[in-house]
Amino acid sequence: MTGTYATIQADVQQRSGRSIRTCWIAHVKSLNGLPMRTAPNRRSLNYRVHPCPAWARPLIEEALRRRGVLA
Repeated sequence: MTGTYATIQADVQQRSGRSIRTCWIAHVKSLNGLPMRTAPNRRSLNYRVHPCPAWARPLIEEALRRRGVLA
């Protein structure tokens, strides 16, 4: 099963009532070593304008596990 950013956002919203940004999902995916493409609007490869906050990382990782993206 795959997890698009919209389905992951909806999953987190439904289960926790919190809204998350797609850039946070990308940050968590890169922290977990998942293959990523570089977004065309990315300002820098070494800097994140909106890094994922500590409270959101476990919520996103849980949603990714439910979608079969993380083991």
